[in-house]
Amino acid sequence: MASYDKTMATAASLAASLMLVRGLANELLPSEVREALSAALNSLRSRLTWQHTIVVEEKEGWSYNHVYSAVKAYLATRVGADANIGMQRLRVSSTESEAEKMVVSMEAGEEMPDVYEGAEFRWYLVTREVKGDPDSGTGAREVRSYEVSFHKRHKEKALKEYLPFIVATAKAIWDGERSLSIYMNQYSDEWNPMELQHPSTFETLAMDRKQKQSIIDDLDRFTKRKDYYRRIGKAWKRGYLLYGPPGTGKSSLIAAIANHLRFDIYDLELTGVESNSDLRKLLIAMNNRSILVVEDVDCTIELKQREEHDEDEEHAKSNLTRKKSEDKVTLSGLLNFVDGLWMDMHIHMGYCTLEAFRILANNYHAIDSHETYPEIEELIKEVTVTPAEVAEVLMRNDDTDVALHDLVELLNSKKKDATEIKTENKPANEKKDADVIKTESMLVDEKKDGNEIKTESVQVEEKKDDIEVVLKNDSFTKDGSS
Repeated sequence: MASYDKTMATAASLAASLMLVRGLANELLPSEVREALSAALNSLRSRLTWQHTIVVEEKEGWSYNHVYSAVKAYLATRVGADANIGMQRLRVSSTESEAEKMVVSMEAGEEMPDVYEGAEFRWYLVTREVKGDPDSGTGAREVRSYEVSFHKRHKEKALKEYLPFIVATAKAIWDGERSLSIYMNQYSDEWNPMELQHPSTFETLAMDRKQKQSIIDDLDRFTKRKDYYRRIGKAWKRGYLLYGPPGTGKSSLIAAIANHLRFDIYDLELTGVESNSDLRKLLIAMNNRSILVVEDVDCTIELKQREEHDEDEEHAKSNLTRKKSEDKVTLSGLLNFVDGLWMDMHIHMGYCTLEAFRILANNYHAIDSHETYPEIEELIKEVTVTPAEVAEVLMRNDDTDVALHDLVELLNSKKKDATEIKTENKPANEKKDADVIKTESMLVDEKKDGNEIKTESVQVEEKKDDIEVVLKNDSFTKDGSS
């Protein structure tokens, strides 16, 4: 075993020396000599029968090679590893938009070892010059490629495990680094993108922790079930219905979901869409791994019943008017395009709770407790205040004491207003009760003439009102709760 390790180390050292010679040759020797030397080195390396090599070119024809980009991103994370501490030449670059962010990568001719599940792989960045074609007017160009060498017994592992692992790792890196976008339909059938800079995360979201965790678990479970959705023949999508008063954090929750999943947002303004065909174009143009946001569907789309019209009335309409009416955006058209807009999870965004207040206080003033907390929490139990209202007060002043005392004043003001409204409504309620008693008294007096009929009539009216309330609640949640 020791002899084998020594042989492997010697061979690896020889290969590294050959690659160093190649790197120096690329800089010092004419192209004809470099090509002859490269052929000789390749021939010598091929005689090491235990070593196999995979070449990853930068381009395939005129298209960029996705695997090359993945290898470059992956190896950039390995530059600082202990095994690569001896690398003498590194390449450093940055972009104009992110000048402060430097990317460190391999330089041509350098060697970088990497170990994956006990197997050793050695990477080399190779550059060569391709002569131009005077007839076509193309000049000489540099061709880059990564070469990874390994023992022949690891060939299957390299192709079926190691390279897919590198691609997956690079994808995770890109997803974490790329900036998110929010798209809005500025025109009827076109998306207008802009950078999404909303900082909301689940950590800073003013929501009870149990509810927050249930949403995170649902999202994470959904993203891992692509194969499951394919197997059962369903589109890989999930719907969430967010409902509640204004200012309760619905927009912040959408941004937190986007930042958590690294998904772009498509904010669909239905009033800006002229027809079902334009709506179809917008939805088809959406990228994968994105979030479609539709607000107040029932308020922005004119709901049309499929009724049969009089034949004379149909003939009275012009063909142009009829065609325009038929192509107008309809609820059925929206449901058809997005497979029913089924809401898999209903999320109630309510008024500020004690836990939500503490999260907001920590977000804006980095505190976990304060002398005003007992009073604030008692007031929050008594009044209705939205997280947005609480956040607005906490942001007004950098002084924590001042900000929290201002919040106490707001809550006391709301409590006073609520008490006054309750007092004003009391006489009206008393009068209503008196009218009810009077009416019941009249019914008792008239009971002699039609007792059974009148009693049945009252019961039907009362039952009808109860059903209307239940149906209204059921439009928000499956179980009928508000």
